[in-house]
Amino acid sequence: MNPLALAAHNPGPMTGAGNWTWLIRGRVPTLIDAGVGQPRHLDELEKALNGVALAQVVVTHAHSDHAGGAAAIGERMPTARFLKIPWPERDHQWPVNWEALADGATLPIGDTSARVVHTPGHAPDHACLWHAETHSLFGGDLAIDGTTVWIPSALGGDLTAYLASIERVMALEPALIFPGHGPIITDPGGLLRHYVEHRLARERQVIDALQAGATGPRAIVARIYPQLNEALVSRAMETVTAHLVKLERDGVAGRHRDAWHIIER
Repeated sequence: MNPLALAAHNPGPMTGAGNWTWLIRGRVPTLIDAGVGQPRHLDELEKALNGVALAQVVVTHAHSDHAGGAAAIGERMPTARFLKIPWPERDHQWPVNWEALADGATLPIGDTSARVVHTPGHAPDHACLWHAETHSLFGGDLAIDGTTVWIPSALGGDLTAYLASIERVMALEPALIFPGHGPIITDPGGLLRHYVEHRLARERQVIDALQAGATGPRAIVARIYPQLNEALVSRAMETVTAHLVKLERDGVAGRHRDAWHIIER
């Protein structure tokens, strides 16, 4: 399969060194994720295609760093199709003719095919592509080596769904994950197990903070991350809120208006 990594050239506080997009050349030239429309990314994509028309762009989810470049690619490469699992409340922000993918669908890519695996949690529409022959996964933002994945509650993030998605991918026993950020993940099982352990440990910290009298995400963040840069507080609050919502579903925590509390048993 031999995917080619193409940088989206969008470094920043939320994207780190920037996104990777992955080009699979062959009979059905396929780009996984669209970047943000940087001309340098489009130039490098065009050079890598070497005169061959791009057949399709598969977008793992509709966050701006993965879907924002769709229109720019469509303008430069008008024969390309654009495919993703639908997120109707957000997809309209990226004005291309989206074609709907479904969980379990088989999609031709390059000279082979891959299966769509719906992996919500980081975003409701998040999907990975599974290449069974090589036990490889195109993982979008499911996992990032060297850091944990943000669960933005206000943007459709769902911690319960994310943990289920992690378990689903672990069951596939991937050998490699080609991510949307960071290096290729060569020990997916180890990293994904670490993610589950990390989330369970963070959940315990949230429970402890509630028991100590914290009643909202900001107070919990101040307790859990006392040295956190103020610029990152809002991001941490989103993930803490995702933990609180999970605890509410699990019957461990409740809320009255904006105040959270532990449910006494």
